[in-house]
Amino acid sequence: MTYVVTVETCIPEGTPEMDPLQRAGAVALIEDGFDSVRAVEGPDGLEVDVLDTIVAVHPGGALLKVVVDAPALEFAEDSVRVLVDELLERTELLADWEIERCEVELHQDLALASLEAADGPDVPPDDPIARKARHAEAPADHATGTGPDAARRSAAMRGRMLELADELRSLPPARFGVLDDEEGLAVPPESARLAAGALVHATDVLVDELFEDVQVLTQEDATVAECEGPLWHLERLPDRYALQYDAPFARRFLVTVIALTTRFTDGSFQRLGCIAEELALRLLLSQTTMILELHGLLDEDVSAALDALTDHLYEDMDHEYLYDGGHDGGHDGGHDDGQDDGQDDGQDVPDGPLGVAPVPFDAWFTPFHRGRYIHPSAADEPDTAAR
Repeated sequence: MTYVVTVETCIPEGTPEMDPLQRAGAVALIEDGFDSVRAVEGPDGLEVDVLDTIVAVHPGGALLKVVVDAPALEFAEDSVRVLVDELLERTELLADWEIERCEVELHQDLALASLEAADGPDVPPDDPIARKARHAEAPADHATGTGPDAARRSAAMRGRMLELADELRSLPPARFGVLDDEEGLAVPPESARLAAGALVHATDVLVDELFEDVQVLTQEDATVAECEGPLWHLERLPDRYALQYDAPFARRFLVTVIALTTRFTDGSFQRLGCIAEELALRLLLSQTTMILELHGLLDEDVSAALDALTDHLYEDMDHEYLYDGGHDGGHDGGHDDGQDDGQDDGQDVPDGPLGVAPVPFDAWFTPFHRGRYIHPSAADEPDTAAR
């Protein structure tokens, strides 16, 4: 069976956080380590094949996704833990890193196999697309139902989201529309916390589902336009480029989502770095809204909190033109850093309709300005990056 193992690692306690150069070096070291391994010996001498890996490094450590073929869930988790532990131990610069979490997530193939083996009146439909639609609708039926069970589920999710709000270190309540007393109260603090916690919860869902999208495109060796399997999110990107959304693009986009949301939670976020991050945020906010709706928690105040956050994070909405079939879409080279760094931050492209300059697809991962952060695994080649 195929399993996805999530591993969270961290730098030693008391160690200064890594700067961008150190993070780029850590990515290279970890990826080189994985590249040297095709299989690992699990418990009882059973071999576990390593099928794919994704590495996302943040200032305090790294998030790893390891896809393995193993005879059982326990073998997958134990083998990956041993693999990562050995990889860190034999890499001098990473030897003091620690594994905080190592757990298995069911890969889509395994979930489909379980569904196909099911029987009875409630068995899901055979068609994967119909099955996905039914799966997406199921939480809504439970969350928006009536009676004490629905109320308990909603209350439990509300409590969980309020707890998660503290993890959003880069986005304080003011970013969700909570004003100082002298300015007057716009959004109630608890509504802002609920929106913040929902954003953190939606991050986990979005990353997991995007990882499944990557696997589907990889297995089919297809683009989104050609893919026959069910996709969660990549098909929600601008349709005009669907033939260019292949597995390598999907991996870069997933790493971009992980890097962006990591900056939200570790306190290092300042501004969106590129078109891909603007599109990633669009998906994240949509996922957040959907989750709140499914659990009956999206009231007027929570909606206002999310609107305030959207206004704060987006410096403009030019990326919306990418969804407009009328022209090529783009960006006006805005995103002012608030200071003149003496660099040429814009791109020499002619203005399009409404003064918006078209941005080509291959520039989606190009930084808006020199100082904007782009994860090394997603960044453009040096000769195409912003200077």
